[in-house]
Amino acid sequence: MADVQRGQLLWEPPGDARQTSRLGRFLDRVEVSRGLDLPDYDAAWRWSVEDLPGFWSAIVDEFDVTFHDPPAAVLPHERMPGADWFPGATLNYAQQALRRRGPDPAVIARSQSRDDITLSWDDLHEQVAQAAAGLRDLGVRKGDRVAAYAPNIPETLIAFLACASIGATWSSCAPEFGVRSVVDRVQQIEPTVLLVVDGYRYGDKAVDRTEEVAAIRAALPTLRATVVIPYLDAAAAKRIPDAVTWSSLLAAGDAETWPVFEPVPFDHPLYVLYSSGTTGLPKAIVHGHGGILLEHLKLLGLHHDLGPDDRFTWFTTTGWMMWNYLVSGLTVGATVVLFDGDPGHPDLTTLWRLASDVEVTVFGVGAPFLLGCLRADLSPGDGLDLSRIRQVGSTGAPLPPEGFAWVYEHVHPDLQVVSASGGTDVCTAFVAASPLHAVRAGEIPCRCLGARVEAFDPGGRPVIGERGELVITAPMPSMPVGFWGDDDGSAYRAAYFEDFPGVWRHGDWLEVTPEGACIITGRSDATLNRGGVRMGTAEFYSVVEAVDGVADSLVVHHEDPDGGPGELVLFVALTAGRDLDDTLRRSLATAIRSELSPRHVPDALHAVPAIPRTISGKKMEVPVKRLLEGAAAADVVNRGAMANPASLDAFLALARD
Repeated sequence: MADVQRGQLLWEPPGDARQTSRLGRFLDRVEVSRGLDLPDYDAAWRWSVEDLPGFWSAIVDEFDVTFHDPPAAVLPHERMPGADWFPGATLNYAQQALRRRGPDPAVIARSQSRDDITLSWDDLHEQVAQAAAGLRDLGVRKGDRVAAYAPNIPETLIAFLACASIGATWSSCAPEFGVRSVVDRVQQIEPTVLLVVDGYRYGDKAVDRTEEVAAIRAALPTLRATVVIPYLDAAAAKRIPDAVTWSSLLAAGDAETWPVFEPVPFDHPLYVLYSSGTTGLPKAIVHGHGGILLEHLKLLGLHHDLGPDDRFTWFTTTGWMMWNYLVSGLTVGATVVLFDGDPGHPDLTTLWRLASDVEVTVFGVGAPFLLGCLRADLSPGDGLDLSRIRQVGSTGAPLPPEGFAWVYEHVHPDLQVVSASGGTDVCTAFVAASPLHAVRAGEIPCRCLGARVEAFDPGGRPVIGERGELVITAPMPSMPVGFWGDDDGSAYRAAYFEDFPGVWRHGDWLEVTPEGACIITGRSDATLNRGGVRMGTAEFYSVVEAVDGVADSLVVHHEDPDGGPGELVLFVALTAGRDLDDTLRRSLATAIRSELSPRHVPDALHAVPAIPRTISGKKMEVPVKRLLEGAAAADVVNRGAMANPASLDAFLALARD
């Protein structure tokens, strides 16, 4: 399967998928209750985007969403921006997340910093109730903001649910973030309480964060209290003065056995997520209780077919939207599996061993991780029992055909590879898979229910079978409530609605095939347009990184203002022991010329130690381009928002030259 081609069939759902999946049963129930004819997924998708009130009210019914006050309507109008979902309704996200009770595991946590932890549903209820009581004791009330500088561990999840139960607004940053990155984010929302760890272990390396915590606290004048989780050192509280320990927080206040849930409006702020912040101050994106709850119930419950029999994990930090998505596994009754540490320590089988040990059924990672396993010639299915995995999820970047093929060859032949694409902006996926869809190499099987995704040509016309701008032409409940501090909505409108009025432009290149599948080919703001031949960077990388000796790559196109071909510059990080010699240069040129186009053979080729990436693993194409075009580093790059800040040094040297 090494020469797998895009579109090649790799897996098919069982013949009874319509009867055995929740999605199939949902469609059957809707057909009966609403008098519809939905013989296949395409018909269901059309209904879901043409009758938004009908579809989203069916999601409310399917998952028995609890409204404290019923809505006056579902969606009185469909204009964007400004859609008003479920006006008059009150609810609470945490109430849905904590519906399940009993002794079965709700949270399984593995860490390179401490021993394993398992919490039952009853344990989770009790600790959320205690944390909420402790936060109230610190003065936290509905509408206040609580920020976290903490990893993917049970305490972080518990604190988030406690905030949600109160009606306070949550925001988290991973402790890998530098001080400036954290302050640039959370200072915008003026938090009253900060949750921190003293440090963590990344593989076998201890990383102390007490100095960073002190600097962050000093930059947040609105703080009334700091809560510390002793994570690296049991004596951490002594090194973070005037802090409340986690155990003290749980012991404070008059906690009930079960949490009390504050009813809040549908669009009440649940959490604030942030844009990458690699090219300026991060946008503080506000998400509401109701929109996130309904969207995640739909995607997790129907598209992933996730439920109480599942153990769900996604490798993520708390600074990436996939953490919020992972936590929402609780809303459909699944057990969530948390991991904190270096996925490459002691080697790249670490996450696969986790999946085997705790019997994970839905296993999610970033596409770069799967490609890293491929390049390392890993075959985790040979030595580990991965038979419980029924889905391998991939996001964060397009997964090329060879990445799909590697999973089937080296993990397990009978599972579904779920490649998906969306964004922090909506905290979900626009395009993904479903239990009713086959897997074809290099393709995302479908547009998600309730997401009116189209590809637009430059004139704003939908196209099929060719590349266009990924746009959303009808509202979705999880579109942001707004940006924090953007009182007149001008920044929000400028971010998404300037190019096509009334239509959300997302910034990705999308092709919708005649069969309804989707192909993401990279960011539309990093297009390679050479002599009229336009290409997304994702397909470029797929070819370049298949060349023996290339571990990673980044391409930059400097456009010619006079209309010429401009200059195409390719940077490659090489595998150990390889040099950028004439043989490798010829191999790269030949591969690009034959598999892409002669026009896309680079004008310049440089070897660099590493490719700059954000903390969530995205290649920093636009910041690197701006650096090379003469912009000051401080204006375009925030090292604290990077996974590998030292990787910039080589590019800065080239920019100076």
